[in-house]
Amino acid sequence: MTRFRFSIPLHYQIIITLIAGGFFGYFFPETTTYTNWIGVIFLRSLNMIIIPLILCSITTGVASAGNADNLGRLGLKTMTYYIFSTLAAIITGFVLVRTIKPGVGAELGFKAPVEDISAISDSFGSTLIKIIPSNIFEALMQGQMLSIIFFAIFFGFFITKIDEKPRILITDVINAALDIIMKITLFIIKFTPLGIFSITAKVIAQQVLQGNEISEVISRLGLFFITVLVGLLIHGFITLPLSVKLLGKSNPVKHMKNMATPLLTAFSTSSSNATLPLTMKAVEFEDGVSNKIASFTLPLGATVNMNGTALYECVAVIFIAQAYGIDLTMGQQLIVIFTALLAAIGSAGIPMAGLVMMTVVLNAVGLPLEGIGLILAVDRILDMFRTTINVYGDSCCAVIVAKSEGEDLKI
Repeated sequence: MTRFRFSIPLHYQIIITLIAGGFFGYFFPETTTYTNWIGVIFLRSLNMIIIPLILCSITTGVASAGNADNLGRLGLKTMTYYIFSTLAAIITGFVLVRTIKPGVGAELGFKAPVEDISAISDSFGSTLIKIIPSNIFEALMQGQMLSIIFFAIFFGFFITKIDEKPRILITDVINAALDIIMKITLFIIKFTPLGIFSITAKVIAQQVLQGNEISEVISRLGLFFITVLVGLLIHGFITLPLSVKLLGKSNPVKHMKNMATPLLTAFSTSSSNATLPLTMKAVEFEDGVSNKIASFTLPLGATVNMNGTALYECVAVIFIAQAYGIDLTMGQQLIVIFTALLAAIGSAGIPMAGLVMMTVVLNAVGLPLEGIGLILAVDRILDMFRTTINVYGDSCCAVIVAKSEGEDLKI
């Protein structure tokens, strides 16, 4: 006698628990203290494997690239796409905020307190220098992603320069470690719906307990909220799919469907890094991108490719200028676009990092940092949307680069 087994696809489970968590947090905000530990454990589990995943995946990806020419070609394609896709997002936001003018007549009295946000004093040149770690173990302990990526690229490249016997041994050991990490990832993914329920309930409950009625917040900052959201939707549903279709010669609908689980996870966690293990699984196993391409483009993208964040920063800075009645010159507006691009590249893949990096853009054009308080009330909600676009942009790059390398994909 055969036993009937009923199973719901993971992305549907996530949608159900996402909605359920929202209702639970809204109607029973004080009760979420008993469920918060589930989300904490889920995020800690994902964060536990991020650094070894990045270190092993990039090392194997670079080592398998073969020679310096192949590595240079992959790096050039990846960074070119990331820069131009981020620039496209910024220009989309710039055009919308200049057209809609959400800051004109905005209520300056509706301002949340700005705490623990200070201007970033490091110059762009200093940031580049700090990519080279003075102590790789310190970088690993502190989670300095750019430094870890730099070391992994160097380590992987010079693996190809040693004798064949030790090269094969080291490559096999790192590949085995990567396989183990992916097995751990697949195990953690099984608990994603529970983690999403807890995280969503906590986020909604925090808004309710702070007295921020979501409908009131959105109504007061409605035009700003809509401007950012429309920009993200244009970039996510038009610009990026077109790049997959035209540059990647692939089916953008199938690709987006394959990315359902990581995109929903990105939406609820607001963390590109926490979503990285799920993104790599989806791109490799669902889209058919090789580990060589995925392990190079995705960890790099989770750190430097922030399409949604860049769009948000551009819109937010011009919104603040409009709200204060400051008319930015054309030169200042170009500085906003350029600085938003650099700030997005420097943003860490953690929640609200873009808000901190916004101080760079505000300082660049001489706007008051207190203006961040104008948008703080809706930042956490918009953070969920822009992180989703960030992750989707990373996955699109992996598909396009893989196709340009002649790989036969499933989409």
